[in-house]
Amino acid sequence: MATPIIDATLIIKDYGNVRALHGVSLEVAAGEFVALVGPSGCGKTTLLKILAGFEDATDGRLEIQGKDMDGVPAASRPTRMVFQKLALFPHKTVAQNIGFPLKLQKVEKAELDRRIARMLELMHLKPEYLDRYPAQLSGGEQQRVALARALISQPGVLLLDEPMSALDAKLKKSLQAELKKLHRELGTSFVLVTHDLEEAMMLADRICVMRAGRVVQIGTPSDIYYRPANMFVAGFIGETNFLPVDVSHSAGGAVTVRSSLVKGDNVTMATGNVSEFLGDGNTALLVRPETVGFVTSEPMPDEWTLDGVVEEYFIKGASTQYRVRVDGLEAPVIMDLQGSIDLPAKVGEKVRVGFEPSRAFLLSE
Repeated sequence: MATPIIDATLIIKDYGNVRALHGVSLEVAAGEFVALVGPSGCGKTTLLKILAGFEDATDGRLEIQGKDMDGVPAASRPTRMVFQKLALFPHKTVAQNIGFPLKLQKVEKAELDRRIARMLELMHLKPEYLDRYPAQLSGGEQQRVALARALISQPGVLLLDEPMSALDAKLKKSLQAELKKLHRELGTSFVLVTHDLEEAMMLADRICVMRAGRVVQIGTPSDIYYRPANMFVAGFIGETNFLPVDVSHSAGGAVTVRSSLVKGDNVTMATGNVSEFLGDGNTALLVRPETVGFVTSEPMPDEWTLDGVVEEYFIKGASTQYRVRVDGLEAPVIMDLQGSIDLPAKVGEKVRVGFEPSRAFLLSE
């Protein structure tokens, strides 16, 4: 990575006797979109507030645009934040809300009006909205006003704390697409905190997965989904199947896996399909639902199969999800099949399912 716009090193945050962040390090490149994800209480919003200057780190170092942020207040940092509850001024018009940061900087009226007009254009807001108040706008329109207010001062970094969590599904999809386009057009670095894993996968260049105040893995959406560091990351990012396996290592470094639960030969895994953090115990194959299917004829030579009973199915429109109960597995095997008006199996039906181990990923807890 070139010189990062954000360089957070070993950030620790204590609240009394409770440690919220345990030495978190994160770099964000200029123009990059990074998403922070993890379960509630993992520390992602705390980290965002430290970046913004609303919280002080107990220990560690934070540089933004190459400058040490120790003691630098939020208003003096090259960052702006969009909050979950937006925090628009209810008594100010849209124009006054958007222009508020520049008003504080005493920008001349002609320049202020020009930049407000530019923000309206970027956010697809109609000029007649300028004289309206936030209560007169829809949720999506309020969201756009909050983004415009944050961006009008041209910050180096835009920080977003679950800004779309309160929107309905259709509006959220629309705004996600607009946010992605906005990021590409502006070239500003974005850091997003979200509980919506699909949102993180859609928007971010890289995803930082956190757990209990620590960074577990940072990588591209493809890395996180197909090459997770461990079972926690694999299970947190999307639905998945874990098939317990026995592992043996050869002198040449090859890794061979086998399972008594399947019909099929032992498989030697390619290096790219084995986690670099593989431990000695509690190993499993990560098998994504879209790689599993029903087997209605003789299995292929390189295929592993399992016999089970259909426990449930869910029609999602473009896809149909099946859950198949297999003896010896704690959880049902999850399969995502292409949607069809004809269902390939019914609840209670005995079925055989299969997958190619070469499309799976070997990891440990």
